[in-house]
Amino acid sequence: MPAPPADARSHLTECVSVEPCGDDGVILRVRTSDPLATLRAGRFFMLSAAVPGFPAIPRPFSVYRQDGSEMEFLIKIMGRGTRMLSELEPGTAVRATGALGNGWPELDAKKHMVMLAGGIGSAPFFMLIEQALARGLAASDMTLIYGAAIGGLLYDIERFAALGVRVVAATDDGSTGFHGNALQALHEEWGAGAIPKDCRLLACGPDPMLHAVERLARERELECWLSLEGLMGCGVGICNGCPVPTRLEGGMGDWPNAKSCVEGPVFSVADVAL
Repeated sequence: MPAPPADARSHLTECVSVEPCGDDGVILRVRTSDPLATLRAGRFFMLSAAVPGFPAIPRPFSVYRQDGSEMEFLIKIMGRGTRMLSELEPGTAVRATGALGNGWPELDAKKHMVMLAGGIGSAPFFMLIEQALARGLAASDMTLIYGAAIGGLLYDIERFAALGVRVVAATDDGSTGFHGNALQALHEEWGAGAIPKDCRLLACGPDPMLHAVERLARERELECWLSLEGLMGCGVGICNGCPVPTRLEGGMGDWPNAKSCVEGPVFSVADVAL
């Protein structure tokens, strides 16, 4: 049975800073008391703040950026737990369990890499781009298509553009960039010849978007990986609260469900069926 990663630990960290980001988000920066190895992009931590009234169940967040023993998490304020994290004062203790899960694969430059982000689904992509550039992939071989309902929900988009990759913004109301969603923007880019049609897709965002990306990848027989955003109760594979149906012909087909927190959150569409 799959088990939590060997490098997972329960870290007692402290809040370094909380900075506003977008209309309803923050970037939480924490520092571990012990050394932290370089983390693979797409992995996550379960966070719990040492403040009165914080929910009993920790909340899962992708590592947004890492600087040695300091990590940043991009957080959308949605409920009591995320609001309390957004209001932390520097020096507050934060329990961070991780790094958990499996992240993005290390891809070569044989095919153009298209990252499709929906709203807060941009969180696992920043480190992916940084690490791809560090491995020698050219910025010209990567495109981030970032979609949201309105411009204020394109979190930290300027920092993504500063990495040097091509960034295509898309908003439902047309207030920023392309008027439409990320998938519609992708079709527009294909039609204009700006992105090769034989590309790789990597996506993270709301469930309807991921279902649409999965269908598109199957129809066009494209390599595709999805980072799932489902809530997790434990993060270590005990509670079975984050099952993902597997494909019989895929690499995980010997069992009907995979655990998003252990075998994911990043899955190839060859292995799972949303």
